[in-house]
Amino acid sequence: MKRQTANQTLKRLAKDLASHPFLLFLAFLGTIAQVGLSIYLPILIGQVIDQVLVAGSSPVFWQIFLQMILVVIGNTLVQWGNPLLYNRLIFSYTKDLRERIIHKLHRLPIAFVDRQGSGEMVSRVTTDIEQLAAGLTMIFNQFFIGVLMILVSILAMLQIHLLMTLLVLLLTPLSMVISRFIAKRSYHLFQKQTETRGIQTQLIEESLSQQTIIQSFNAQTEFIQRLHEANANYAGYSQSAIFYSSTVNPSTRFVNALIYALLAGVGAYRIMMGSTLTIGRLVTFLNYVQQYTKPFNDISSVLAELQSALACAERVYAVLESSEVSETGKEVLTSDQVKGAISFKHVSFGYNPEKILIKDLSINIPAGSKVAIVGPTGAGKSTLINLLMRFYPINSEDILLDGRSIYDYTRASLRQQFGMVLQETWLKQGTIHDNITFGNPDASREQVIAAAKAANADFFIQQLPQGYDTKLENAGESLSVGQAQLLTIARVFLAIPKILILDEATSSIDTRTEVLVQDAFAKLMKGRTSFIIAHRLSTIQDADLILVLVDGDIVEYGNHQELMARKGKYYQMQKAAAFSSE
Repeated sequence: MKRQTANQTLKRLAKDLASHPFLLFLAFLGTIAQVGLSIYLPILIGQVIDQVLVAGSSPVFWQIFLQMILVVIGNTLVQWGNPLLYNRLIFSYTKDLRERIIHKLHRLPIAFVDRQGSGEMVSRVTTDIEQLAAGLTMIFNQFFIGVLMILVSILAMLQIHLLMTLLVLLLTPLSMVISRFIAKRSYHLFQKQTETRGIQTQLIEESLSQQTIIQSFNAQTEFIQRLHEANANYAGYSQSAIFYSSTVNPSTRFVNALIYALLAGVGAYRIMMGSTLTIGRLVTFLNYVQQYTKPFNDISSVLAELQSALACAERVYAVLESSEVSETGKEVLTSDQVKGAISFKHVSFGYNPEKILIKDLSINIPAGSKVAIVGPTGAGKSTLINLLMRFYPINSEDILLDGRSIYDYTRASLRQQFGMVLQETWLKQGTIHDNITFGNPDASREQVIAAAKAANADFFIQQLPQGYDTKLENAGESLSVGQAQLLTIARVFLAIPKILILDEATSSIDTRTEVLVQDAFAKLMKGRTSFIIAHRLSTIQDADLILVLVDGDIVEYGNHQELMARKGKYYQMQKAAAFSSE
């Protein structure tokens, strides 16, 4: 993924926030109102003090005092309403951002998803966006108001006393220099913090989802050690980042307190020397000094939080900036066009361009054929299917469906003609009915029941508390592995695709159920081109065509009898399988 600079990330943030112009305009007006009322109040305070010192209690005094009350009430209401506006703007933005990144993930190449851990991606979509929202909240609540307050306070101080204003302007950059120095250091540490948090999230996700495997291999100690190291790294970077950022506020407050004390002394001296400066105006000026220096404290805190927010935003935008899979096909493939003849024409492919797995593969598969793909682990069996489904682009030449390049068709319409049952099951959170209709949401209950019966799943579904309306939580963990597999098989029966792909689809089913499902598959495969990735060679002896893959090459092909007669690689595999079963 392409890494962005802090300036690029800020530009992206500003552009995205500008896509909510009405809320942004209201937030702008609210900010101006808050600053204006905050600036006007010290003027009234100074006038009241001078009025008391000169004339005591008078009608003018009560008029000014009433104005002060109204300004305080108005400022309170504005300060109450502004956070509501800011939060509405920020959470509208983060809502859109989450939707965009989820949509983006579905448009990225499969290769991108394969390279990223699921926990890492979950961290970007959830934790990083939450951290970004927290940072933006501080920016609106403190940074923008603080910057405007500084500018307006300078103008107000210039109206009171030029010399003391120059002293303020000369001395206050010290606090900015301090906060800038610390912010540079903390940004790097916050980047490391978000990276290590993603690693930590990934490990936690793995430990929860793969608990059975971890315990079966007695790998708890190793996994705990890895998590301990990830926690230690995260804690170390977090502690350093928070320490550096937390030193900003007390450092700038110390500098600002010294400036305030110096100005109070200078002002008092000027009054004693007979200057036109009055006590009331000095109080007003000192109030402006506080209003001028206080935002520096807030801004310095925000700068530290901003570094963390930018680091999170950078990780989110890195996903959004990733190159999407390009759609080369323009024609929509419909079911009535598909006969099922498939040809691989001198196909070459490698997950790494420098390491070619499949080299110059050519094979013609007649329509309606039952094709078995066998070979050792890593031979390229699943890769062949990935290329056919256009999950990965081939490096050279072409793959044809009924004499037309599969790249002439849109991915969605091409994949709609395939039905896949994988060795690893996946069920979504929802009812049994919802899971079976995953690829055909408009199917009726009668169609769902018929598909479940064909897959031999109806019997156990009827035993569930609400039958087909039983809700599955946590990806169907309440079901056995075999039951979950039957539901995924029922999906294919409901979709009735033109081409079938079975990746050891009955590996998790008991022998009796397997016989029933194999019989149902035989009916479903009749007249359809079918690909069977098999590890148990006994299940594919009736295949029309058996492809034997070794290191990405088809070393043999033919039916069972032909391959056994050749006494080549397939013959050796059969003998080895027979020996291991004895």
